[in-house]
Amino acid sequence: MSPQASSPPPEANQLRWEQRADGPACVLAVGTANPANCIPQDEYADWYFRVTKSDHLAHLKDAMKKACKFGTHTFRFF
Repeated sequence: MSPQASSPPPEANQLRWEQRADGPACVLAVGTANPANCIPQDEYADWYFRVTKSDHLAHLKDAMKKACKFGTHTFRFF
């Protein structure tokens, strides 16, 4: 293999450099988001089926409650 085959062409390197953030935007992207809605994991299935008007699907609701119970997350954010 030639050395050129493993490295990207020069115009790709230039394009990558031009798209890179430099300055305040780069620093702002590091922050964390604080979502307005936070639902505890154990209440999520009830909330989801109520919001989507799917309360009549009890078998799916039970399966989702079981999945939420064994999940590692304690809250749902959106």
